[in-house]
Amino acid sequence: MIDFATDYGSYRGEVGVGVCALAGGVGGAKLAAGLQAALPPGNLSIVANTADDFDLWGLRICPDLDTVMYTLAGVANQETGWGVEDESFRALAMISAYGEDAWFKLGDKDLATHVLRTQRLRAGARLTEVTAGLAAVLGVESTLLPMCDEPVATTLKTPEGLLEFQEYFVRRGQRDEVLGVELRGIEEARVPAEVSEGISRAEAIIFCPSNPVVSIGPILAVPGMRELLTNSSVPKVAVSPIVGGRALKGPADRMLRSLGHEVSAAGVARMYEGIVDGFVVDRLDGEEETGISALGMRVRTTDAVMRDEPDRERLAREVLNFCSELV
Repeated sequence: MIDFATDYGSYRGEVGVGVCALAGGVGGAKLAAGLQAALPPGNLSIVANTADDFDLWGLRICPDLDTVMYTLAGVANQETGWGVEDESFRALAMISAYGEDAWFKLGDKDLATHVLRTQRLRAGARLTEVTAGLAAVLGVESTLLPMCDEPVATTLKTPEGLLEFQEYFVRRGQRDEVLGVELRGIEEARVPAEVSEGISRAEAIIFCPSNPVVSIGPILAVPGMRELLTNSSVPKVAVSPIVGGRALKGPADRMLRSLGHEVSAAGVARMYEGIVDGFVVDRLDGEEETGISALGMRVRTTDAVMRDEPDRERLAREVLNFCSELV
């Protein structure tokens, strides 16, 4: 049996060898950080959602990508899970003084990330290259990869009409009922070579506890991505973002309900049917094991709530051990 937390040591430094994780949002970032802590440096690659990226005041902003990057670097705001610790908002206050609606909270340190990203993208660099440079400076030990280099935008159908994702999520406080999801630009998106290599060389693939609709869903929608994952013969394990019938953070439970999915761990498992081999649920949802097993998945029941950094690493090691049992 492979011990995923130790046997990857011989591959240290080889990009994409070891574990590949799919992530977006705060929950995904937390487990990604736990995996980074549990694995030797250089043995984790993370494919992050970029469909919530948008332009504001001339800057390219990548919320999911940055949340994962800041969390892996150990500089994320611990209270919110997003943004940078010890942040100030003097630039935002000046923007407001000029009469702008400063609805998206860009801190001064965070602003530097967006300025440099935008500058480098305009100079012709790919988002993959820009992300690698920023993450390296912040000391991230893992390989952080955007799901694609092409711009993709999540648009939500609501009773009020079509809403851009950040308009729904931040400006309107997630109060609108989501009736459908569109991914503008997804047809032109391509799996970057670095992501393809990371998946093909991985010895385990983990779906972090991210929103299955707007975080993991866009990653799977990149043309060719689902086939890459499905054709991989390595263990693939997903961690449920639903605990006790509720999302721990964000609107995943409300989205699932309004889109016609069952709001439960089993409901999320059905969305990953045919892709993953194993599914991790919280002890509160242990009674769902039979239904999930009927989908052809092995089930691991544990404490899936990550309250602090030790919790993140503990859960990561349990997930890695589960992967080793599926080899």
